[in-house]
Amino acid sequence: MNGPDTPLPHASMYPLIFDSVADGLFTVDREWNIMFFNAAASAVTGVPSEEAVGRKCWEVFKTSRCRDVCVLRACIADDRRIAHRVMTIRRADGGEVQVSVSASPLKDGQGRVIGGVETFRDLGSGSCAGLALGGGLLEDFHTCDPGLSEVVSILPQIAQSDATVLLLGESGTGKEVFARGIHRLSRRETGPFVGVNCGALPEALMESELFGYKAGAFTDARKDKAGRFQLAQNGTILLDEIGDLPLALQAKILRVLQERSFEPLGGVSSQLADVRVVASTNRDLERMVAEGTFRQDLFYRLNVVSITLPPLRARLGDLPRLVENILARRRAADGKDIQGVTPEVLRLLKSYAFPGNIRELENIIEYGGILCPGGLIGVEHLPGHLRPAPGLTPGADRGMTMEDIRYQATQRAVARNQGNRNAACRELEISKDTLRRILRRGETDE
Repeated sequence: MNGPDTPLPHASMYPLIFDSVADGLFTVDREWNIMFFNAAASAVTGVPSEEAVGRKCWEVFKTSRCRDVCVLRACIADDRRIAHRVMTIRRADGGEVQVSVSASPLKDGQGRVIGGVETFRDLGSGSCAGLALGGGLLEDFHTCDPGLSEVVSILPQIAQSDATVLLLGESGTGKEVFARGIHRLSRRETGPFVGVNCGALPEALMESELFGYKAGAFTDARKDKAGRFQLAQNGTILLDEIGDLPLALQAKILRVLQERSFEPLGGVSSQLADVRVVASTNRDLERMVAEGTFRQDLFYRLNVVSITLPPLRARLGDLPRLVENILARRRAADGKDIQGVTPEVLRLLKSYAFPGNIRELENIIEYGGILCPGGLIGVEHLPGHLRPAPGLTPGADRGMTMEDIRYQATQRAVARNQGNRNAACRELEISKDTLRRILRRGETDE
């Protein structure tokens, strides 16, 4: 520690000092030219310091936020510090790295703002993958989860084919977002994307909604009406919650997949179905086939390419990025400057099971953003069921049965092992049957 007689380091020593800092650090002037770039910044970005200095910061970092939320621009314009924004930078070798960013205005001896200084810390996202879409990124599927990263990396090849895709996963895991990504990466991207929630359609109207009808097909059919398959011509149709289709409609969907044609209700001739079909469900179709409630031949037709989206509790490493994405959308929508969440909030979120997955996370962050006047969302801004009771620390067990504790411990073990249930069983020293029974009982109680 410096005493009163300890001399300050000479200015020539500052580069050596900054190069010893573990976090990436750089400075820019008011024209966004990089003036200093330390060794850690070079290591994270893959750009040597001598190549970075003198260039515009966006030319070096190519972040996912340069266009809409520039941290440096905000801190210089408002003369304030900004801390812990999560974003992604593109390395010189084309890889992407998730980083936590903090920035402050850079001032001269008279207190005038002459630029900005930014530090960033690698969040360990070297194995992350994301979907590049028209120069942008499908933000909710920039992931560090090993299984999902593998799927994301091959999605462009899947999208370029016309194969039927079956998306599996719990409610709220982002199946529709993923389906739209497939459409936007496909050769049909200029065509329509039509989504149909099969579980929300009354059974009596399902056939006419899907395939349309001809005038006179029934009493109120005064003129022809196009169905969803016709509206999706040359594009993509998403059959969401396809497990809710009755058997009679399953047979008609099977014909569309086999013959690439359909007949409107009351029609006498077939119409071409030049449509890419993506189906999704949160139900166990294989079990439904065994029970006789879902056609086996339709299951095989749908299951050409099968993609399982993990629940949020199995990809908790993506939480910081997902939270920042949600906040960025909120900032763009309402202009409220919510900078992020406190470390306590992040710890609470990481200990939560998220039965509603990403959709529930969006609701939690939106609720917090409404109550938070600005800055960081704190524990006091969260919905009541997430806030710890008085006298308890975040994540402490309260009012729980032994079954609840077993269920939460099992969920967290599965999450820690990125959804690998075999690894979770080894960690907990229980059998796969016991793990399955604990999880099934917990989900039934919810």
